[in-house]
Amino acid sequence: MSKALPTRSENYSEWYNELVKRADLAENSAVRGCMVIKPYGYSIWEKMQRALDDMFKETGHTNAYFPLFIPKSYLSKEASHVEGFAKECAVVTHYRLKNDPDGKGVIVDPDAKLEEELIVRPTSETVIWSTYKNWIQSYRDLPLLINQWANVVRWEMRTRLFLRTTEFLWQEGHTAHATAQEAIAETKQMLEVYAQFAEEWMAVPVIKGYKTANERFAGAEDTYCIEAMMQDGKALQAGTSHFLGQNFANAFDVKFQDKEGKLDYVWGTSWGVSTRLMGALIMAHSDDAGLVLPPKLAPIQVVIVPIYRSEEQLEQISEKVAEITKSLKKLGISVKYDSSDNTKPGFKFAEYELKGVPVRLAMGGRDLENGTVEVARRDTRTKETVSTDGIAEYIQNLLEDIQQSIYNKALTLRDENTYKVDSFEEFNNILDTKGGFILAHWDGTSETEEKIKEETKATIRCIPLNQEAEEGVCIYSGKPSKGRVVFARAY
Repeated sequence: MSKALPTRSENYSEWYNELVKRADLAENSAVRGCMVIKPYGYSIWEKMQRALDDMFKETGHTNAYFPLFIPKSYLSKEASHVEGFAKECAVVTHYRLKNDPDGKGVIVDPDAKLEEELIVRPTSETVIWSTYKNWIQSYRDLPLLINQWANVVRWEMRTRLFLRTTEFLWQEGHTAHATAQEAIAETKQMLEVYAQFAEEWMAVPVIKGYKTANERFAGAEDTYCIEAMMQDGKALQAGTSHFLGQNFANAFDVKFQDKEGKLDYVWGTSWGVSTRLMGALIMAHSDDAGLVLPPKLAPIQVVIVPIYRSEEQLEQISEKVAEITKSLKKLGISVKYDSSDNTKPGFKFAEYELKGVPVRLAMGGRDLENGTVEVARRDTRTKETVSTDGIAEYIQNLLEDIQQSIYNKALTLRDENTYKVDSFEEFNNILDTKGGFILAHWDGTSETEEKIKEETKATIRCIPLNQEAEEGVCIYSGKPSKGRVVFARAY
């Protein structure tokens, strides 16, 4: 192990960047603004994918795949959509290269210009709705419940691994319905799916709400979201679900014949989460020693390290470990036995701590004689000696306890850093000295929202769902307010 990680209190941003690299999650690529997700990081993403995909299928969705390239004219069909993404689009203008006559490699062939430029997808609403026109004719074709796992490109000037990169991985659901009520129900259902995944799998508590007009998705009637708090008090949008109304159906002339034989435009939704969740996972739980992974998403849930003085002793320990490993795997627990001889046990302990492995077992000669094993849990960094009898069930219960404990810690952090304020002075003071979530009254106007953002760099993260009505006055304008909203500085 090289020098220690920067601490969160010294430099949270540097701590995050270094941890992503040192824990072998990802690294910057040769292509500016893009990342290489390394095997260990991708293993976590795969577990996220698997869990989410199962949840999508349980709610009736199926997977499909649509083109990476979108004709430029498609983006022009929905005015607010193109306005929202125009500045982030990568554009393909030519389809061929040729050797440079000066012998300096290759150049773009000027004779291979495309008749119509293609946009590398920033999101797929337009190409999918152009396809849905051919798939939907009757109410019998509805609802259409499709999800896509894909990569997208949004040209970013300031990038940070996982949180904001030019290319990233995600899923995007796109559904079509016969009525507005069905589409709204779908939008809310998928928000619940995301919230359940965040809390039960990622161990990250979230606030469910909907976005203001300024913050909603380009082309949507309403955007619902889940907002999570990171350890530095900043918010991170962890998932969004959009009620599209009939906007894209109108743009692409997607109509259906209802039971009475009348033609009407279909109602749409879209919803997505991305590799940004990896950033949330890191920043919500990890500490100055490295990653802290919730067991449900850890690629390795248990690592076993032997401590031995001779090859004969190693062989004896390995035989016992084989029994333990078999019993753990029967319970569906992922295990790694690290008997490599190129590093000492202390180095291995630090390495697996850095990688966030939830449970570490160490077995030496005395443990072998006593029928015990040392159990260390990553979240609390505590150790105890446990009998090897019934060890599999013990570890299973321990992993469940760690999962819940990590969630509880994150929930406590959020609760302790959520403040109700009634004046702009207090608002500014908390933002600058504490950070966190601020519940404050807002007059409902985009003008006030923009002024607060300009002056404080805090945005309205969401208008919480199911909150009690509370009349008040806006902290900025003094005008009447119908309820509090969640303000925070955010990633």
